[in-house]
Amino acid sequence: MDGNKDEAHRCIDIAVQAFAEGKMEKAEKFLLKAEKLFPTERAKELLSKVKAGATTGGNRSSTSGNVNGSPHRNGASNGNGPRKRKNSDSRHVEPEYTKEQLEAVRKVKGCRNYYEILSITKEATDSEIKKSYKKLALLLHPDKNKAPGASDAFKAVGNAAAILTDAEKRKQYDLYGINETHSSGHGVRRDNYEYAYARGFQAEVSPEDLFNMFFGGGFAQQNVYMRQQRRRQQHRDDGENQSNSSALINFLPILLLIALSMVSSFFISDPIYSLSPSHKYAVKRETNRLKVPYYVKNNFHSEYQGSVGRLEESVEEDYIDHLKYSCSRERNYRDSMLAKARSFGDRDLFRKAQNINMPSCDNLQNYLNT
Repeated sequence: MDGNKDEAHRCIDIAVQAFAEGKMEKAEKFLLKAEKLFPTERAKELLSKVKAGATTGGNRSSTSGNVNGSPHRNGASNGNGPRKRKNSDSRHVEPEYTKEQLEAVRKVKGCRNYYEILSITKEATDSEIKKSYKKLALLLHPDKNKAPGASDAFKAVGNAAAILTDAEKRKQYDLYGINETHSSGHGVRRDNYEYAYARGFQAEVSPEDLFNMFFGGGFAQQNVYMRQQRRRQQHRDDGENQSNSSALINFLPILLLIALSMVSSFFISDPIYSLSPSHKYAVKRETNRLKVPYYVKNNFHSEYQGSVGRLEESVEEDYIDHLKYSCSRERNYRDSMLAKARSFGDRDLFRKAQNINMPSCDNLQNYLNT
């Protein structure tokens, strides 16, 4: 159903453009198609306007060609049709969007990658990405922006934010999705962000779901959120009007917690061992059962008074957990490369993916078989 909704919005955008150019038949055709795909009030209103404009134009032409004036093919000239308005020339109908909204849509469509879409740099933080997304999403949301192509621009902005706020997908996109071009079968160059989308850099959530995650369900709930923010701000302003003595009393528990955390840091001891060597942990040892290497301080024998056996059990558990985590990452990477090779039908890439070394998985298997 969401696919029909998106296609219906696209048909409406085409109809609006055709209506502005005076192409009544084309506008009516796409509005009727939009109504079949996903009925909306907007399509019905535009359809009535198109029929009214077509009726006026049809009567003018019939008057010049036929004295009696034949009725329009849509039947809009009879008593049941919409009433004609004076000066209803469709070419002078004002659009239902502002120049700023149309310019925002054109700017997004002219971008070559996700960073350009959000007007950020490659070094942008998550907070900067989210801030830019919120600004553009509010400007381009199809319920608010009726400019042609707003729905596609809204999708592009949502997809850019979803990819760039995912650390792993952003890393892959930086490797494969930046400064690359792609040509279709007709030799037409596509933008980089579209190429990246085709290579699998698309969001796992829909643009509407992402918008609802950021704004809590839409414009109505956004207004509730703004009212809540204003109430919180008013409470903060009331708090600032309190006397200095009351403010100091309120901050005493926080100051006490800070002081306790600073004091406790002096009593926290270093770990007994480390799985990797360092300047502090320079003495190498091995566990008795699995021969797992670990490292201790020079004063290990004099400082540690517990059971060495239990200590080595902890070392082996930590090491096995570390191998499991590393093995999981290696398998995920191999599986993603295999999936990419299948999607593009790249046999060389598929063979390379099958032969990817997974040392952590090999070591884990050796230790589990011990």
